[in-house]
Amino acid sequence: MNYFNKSKEELLNIFNVNEKEGLSEDKISELEKKYGKNELKEAENRSIISVFLEQFKDFLVVILLIAAAISFVSGNRESTLVILVVLIMNAILGTIQFFKAQKSLESLRKISTPKAKVVRDGKKKEINSIELVPGDIVLLEAGDVVPADSRVLNSYSLMVNESSLTGESESVEKHNRTIVEKELAVGDQTNMVFSGSLVTYGRAEVLVTSIGMSTELGKIAQLLNKTESEMTPLQKSLENFGKKLSLAIIILCGIVFIVNIYRGINLLQSLMFAVALAVAAIPEALGSIVTIVLAIGTQKMAKENAIVKELHSVESLGSIGVICSDKTGTLTQNKMTVKKIFVDFELKESEYINIESESERTLIENSILCCDAIVDKELGKELGDPTEIALVNLANKNGIEEKELRLRYKRESELPFDSERKMMSTLHTKNNRKIMVTKGAPDILLNKVKYLLKDGKVESISDDEKKKIIDSNNEMAEDGLRVLAVVEKHTNSNYLEFKDENDFIFVGLIGMIDPPREESKEAVKNCIRAGIKPVMITGDHKVTAVAIAKEIGIYKTGNESITGIELERMSDDELDKRIENISVFARVSPEHKIRIVNAWQKKGKICAMTGDGVNDAPALKKADVGIAMGITGTEVSKDAASLILMDDNFSTIVKSIVTGRNLYKNIKNSIRFLLSGNAAGIFSVFYVSIMSLPMIFEPVHLLFINLLTDSLPAVAIGMEPAHNDVLDEKPRDIDSPLLSSNLSSRIIVEGILIAIVTIIAFYLGLKENKKFLESTMAFATLCLARLFHGFNCRGNGSIIKFGFLSNIASVYAFIIGCIFLYSVLLIPKLHVLFSIGEISKENFIEINILAFIPTLIIQIIKHIKYRNK
Repeated sequence: MNYFNKSKEELLNIFNVNEKEGLSEDKISELEKKYGKNELKEAENRSIISVFLEQFKDFLVVILLIAAAISFVSGNRESTLVILVVLIMNAILGTIQFFKAQKSLESLRKISTPKAKVVRDGKKKEINSIELVPGDIVLLEAGDVVPADSRVLNSYSLMVNESSLTGESESVEKHNRTIVEKELAVGDQTNMVFSGSLVTYGRAEVLVTSIGMSTELGKIAQLLNKTESEMTPLQKSLENFGKKLSLAIIILCGIVFIVNIYRGINLLQSLMFAVALAVAAIPEALGSIVTIVLAIGTQKMAKENAIVKELHSVESLGSIGVICSDKTGTLTQNKMTVKKIFVDFELKESEYINIESESERTLIENSILCCDAIVDKELGKELGDPTEIALVNLANKNGIEEKELRLRYKRESELPFDSERKMMSTLHTKNNRKIMVTKGAPDILLNKVKYLLKDGKVESISDDEKKKIIDSNNEMAEDGLRVLAVVEKHTNSNYLEFKDENDFIFVGLIGMIDPPREESKEAVKNCIRAGIKPVMITGDHKVTAVAIAKEIGIYKTGNESITGIELERMSDDELDKRIENISVFARVSPEHKIRIVNAWQKKGKICAMTGDGVNDAPALKKADVGIAMGITGTEVSKDAASLILMDDNFSTIVKSIVTGRNLYKNIKNSIRFLLSGNAAGIFSVFYVSIMSLPMIFEPVHLLFINLLTDSLPAVAIGMEPAHNDVLDEKPRDIDSPLLSSNLSSRIIVEGILIAIVTIIAFYLGLKENKKFLESTMAFATLCLARLFHGFNCRGNGSIIKFGFLSNIASVYAFIIGCIFLYSVLLIPKLHVLFSIGEISKENFIEINILAFIPTLIIQIIKHIKYRNK
């Protein structure tokens, strides 16, 4: 039901409430049962079990579970146990990270419950806003957050900032008159106030019409539930990679199984070896390693004021090609600031104000006397309309104390601002005479000006002088400034009437703007350096948006800027053609934002969307990476986002992008380590199968390698610190495969090198004709060679280039792996469990020398190849 077109009497009848008495406490419980609590319904909390079981959906994990089942049926309990331990560890890690992120979000919500002042049983009382019901009479005043959608019953110069809903930073004047239209947009319902809005000026009595999910804010929350999230590039890559790898391994193991049967090995032993080979070939630790590496990244980002809700969003950050950023509060300070003044026919920057000049001092003093904003510097609180707060801050900056000035020249009468007159007037006594001070829209006030203040003296104004004032007003407006005119009038009246607002003395113009954050310029510069397209999307006016965009470097010569209306007239095909050249979208709605994100995603770009308002939430969810503001952001925007900036600092996004790019590089290096080691094992098995030699590994050897010498080095590689040139790289193409041809070639070459030394060790053991010695020599060489290979996979350059100790975790991983391996080789009690033959001192030396050879060769090649880079 629409309430804006109902009269006050109709509304009171609909809700069966008396305007003076309010609701009776007896009715409240009945109304609560009917309408529920005044709160947004959150998504149903997922249980630990459901989150845990979801970790087993991956295709690689399914294949491994099948392998575990075959192992169990064939009587190999060790194999089954090892597979299940690895998979359960992976699932536990994923579950812990999910609930850790949820806990971080809950801590964000631990703020005091908003209060609401209501009239019940004829008495004023304060309650928690969650207890409000439709029909409640709520008292609003400057500084209050509107607790529920309500119809204005009585307005006393009420002005409300609805930027969290509409994206417009300017406050909206509210009235209690009935609107005759049947359908109106939220921004045009000027006799309604909406949940989440901020009262910036005046006071009012309002009637609650909708609560909780029935409010405009609640409707956006419902829209969020219908918006589907996109899979991240890494999720897509790993899914495709896992399916292809699993299929290849199944075919490979089938071939090995058939060959072994052909060679006369019994069915159970052949099946057991095929299963062991599958377990060795599938990098089942990959899921755990990716989870751990991403979790490490989230911890690092948390220290840099970025909270990650969804683990895989860290990697998406590194692939971002476009950042669609809200203007107000994200790129700007969300705080109006005076930038220029025009006085005595001189246009000057605010920092060059001369308070000794009588005309300039009069301009500043009058702007303070004719406003209601309060700034408490000691408590750090600012109360009132953002425009008026800017005026008070300008005065304070120039040594004029607002409280002292208002006490000296007390307000004796006033005519509040309204949207029809577009001005506000106050009456004071200055220098023993009555002065009416007025501020408002220049185009209205200049038509009422007859005189001007020039060098502290009052003179008649000429047409040429008026033209100069108008030209200066237009110049500031073209720079995106909001301009106020300040005038005065000498009078004999003791109180003001609307008819007095004429024959003014022109004092000056004040131009203000919501200025960009200092760090925004550098952040935008770094985005462009990194090949990322920054785009401004705002509900503000086009001229203001373009001015800010130019100042911080988003809008360049030749770029386009369009409004929401122009966007609506544009077909999808036309938008697709022009999207890459449009840098500023102004006066847009939430639906427009989703369309813009869609257009960029169709171009194959990973799209990020930043924002803090309720109106940003659907686009935050639709974007590949939704980035909400932690300080100024609404709870709805935080719930929709995948990343929350705790300092509301745009430059934090750039740090996060560096982290994301480095993590993706590290994950690829971890995959390189895992697959090249696995490839070495597969090549070795194939060689002995073709040559009809004894089995090169016992099944337990392959499982040992998988469990103890895969994971630690791979995780350590994932902790490699970022290099300084990471921002000079372009965003990764989302269609590029996880395994490029270059990476695949490296994996094969490195796998062959390790396989060669493994086979050599196998032959050395075979010559001595001792039980298990040939497989022990091959197993130990392969295991140690993979531990050495961990240093090769830390980066493209040689270990000399990036420093042996620059990643101390890789050193620890190597040492721990060696301790495990040497314990198995040298402690006799472990020999039976791990099928280890008795090795001599010479065998031990041969294992160590052979294992080091592949790393020595790879490091020499790297040093030669990358020494000049």
